Amino acid sequence: MPESYFGSFFSYGASLLLVFFLLFVATSTVKIAKEYERGVVFRLGRLIALKGPGLFFILPFGLDNLRKVDLRVITLEVPQQEVITSDNVTVKVNAVIFFQVTDAQAAIVRVYNFMEATSQIAQTTLRAVLGQSSLDELLGGRDKINAKLQTIIDRQTEPWGVKVGTVELKDAQLAESMVRALARQAEAEREKRAKIIATEGEFQAAQVLANAAEIISTQPAALALRYMQTLLDMGSNQNSTIVFPIPIELIRPLLAAPVPMKAVAAPVRTVPNGDSSPVATSR
Repeated sequence: MPESYFGSFFSYGASLLLVFFLLFVATSTVKIAKEYERGVVFRLGRLIALKGPGLFFILPFGLDNLRKVDLRVITLEVPQQEVITSDNVTVKVNAVIFFQVTDAQAAIVRVYNFMEATSQIAQTTLRAVLGQSSLDELLGGRDKINAKLQTIIDRQTEPWGVKVGTVELKDAQLAESMVRALARQAEAEREKRAKIIATEGEFQAAQVLANAAEIISTQPAALALRYMQTLLDMGSNQNSTIVFPIPIELIRPLLAAPVPMKAVAAPVRTVPNGDSSPVATSR
């Protein structure tokens, strides 16, 4: 009885161990990769073809070593960097990078950690490019700086199978003294533009007045009408007394000496009896 009992227990334990062994083999062999994943497999240390997406099998017991790589676009935020621009202005900037693994095998084989390597390349490139740019270019020409950063970083990460799609500068922080200096500069620029606009307006008005004066000078009657119109405009307010000079051209005809009348000789008319007598005529 005891021998049969121990025999059944041993067989039950062996069956249980076999089940666990089969489960271990199954979990070590059967792998699933999602649609956006690829499996990089090393068989006895040598790289073999990519696996996935979907269900695939590898050798158990450490004969195959699997590394899964995500092929989706990855957002990497570059830590804040303190940069000195070409015009000796200290600026704290940070950026964000959007990149994607295009070659999963190269991303595993050619670089130890492609995420960390891309981040370090982005930081050093950010400092180098902004160090060659002025503050005005940083504040007003971000598109050009972003394109330049993207080109340089992508060229350096291309051997790793990493494609950098976009680089964007997020923020640029200036010192408080520099902010006040920029505010004064902007205010002076606005005042300069206002003075230029006012001067151009006065110049155009002077040109129009010169043209009007040239036209009026050729027509004395136009000058008189202009004086009359000015008197009419000021006459609408009855609470003030205005002394307005009258131009001499208006009264010059009145000051002229009167023209004397010339004597007119009376014609001589002959009467029938032969006498001639003057006859007065009038005009």
